[in-house]
Amino acid sequence: MDAITSNLGLFASGFWGTIVLSFFTMVGSLIFGTVLAAMRVSPTPVLRAAATTYVNVVRNTPLTLVLFFCAFGLPYLQISFGNTTDQVSFNYAVLALTAYTSCFVCEAIRSGIATVPLGQAEAARSIGLTFTQSLRFIILPQGIRTVVPPLASVIIAMVKNTSIASGFNNKELISAMNGVIELRGDQVPLILAGTAIAYLILSIGLGQIFGLIERKVRIAR
Repeated sequence: MDAITSNLGLFASGFWGTIVLSFFTMVGSLIFGTVLAAMRVSPTPVLRAAATTYVNVVRNTPLTLVLFFCAFGLPYLQISFGNTTDQVSFNYAVLALTAYTSCFVCEAIRSGIATVPLGQAEAARSIGLTFTQSLRFIILPQGIRTVVPPLASVIIAMVKNTSIASGFNNKELISAMNGVIELRGDQVPLILAGTAIAYLILSIGLGQIFGLIERKVRIAR
């Protein structure tokens, strides 16, 4: 047990790193995923085709490959974000995780849009609302309410996916775990269990938050 208690600072630093990485990825994924979903149901064929191609390509590409592209492909193309090595690695990780997770957010929201009766879109058009206005004020608010549980599953999976970012010079829970194992190789099972409990705390916490949101939405109906 002392392997964890004596390295609590290292674990806390990794835990906080996972929270920060997950937060920025979640915000980016929800925004970009919503834009993709709007493009997928757009009356403009070019937008529908672009969003469909993006989702099908990126969703079916391994996340590790997406991270490799951002970590090594973008520097090769001389595309960089940030001034320090840590900052650049963090931004590449957020970009890759957002690009990947947005596809699943898009599909969850699109399934929610499909639950809104077609008559509501027709009624919106009949009073002169444009596609963007009817999507923003009528269809999306109703559609998103129905997909809170699947969105929660996507976000929780994203939090666990941040563990892959440790292989790309990011400081989060797995990199902290590796650091502790290097110091205390005699207590590997205990260190693994401590790391699993940390992910469990994050996942259960997120589940509780989304559960509250779902109940709020249900009351608002």
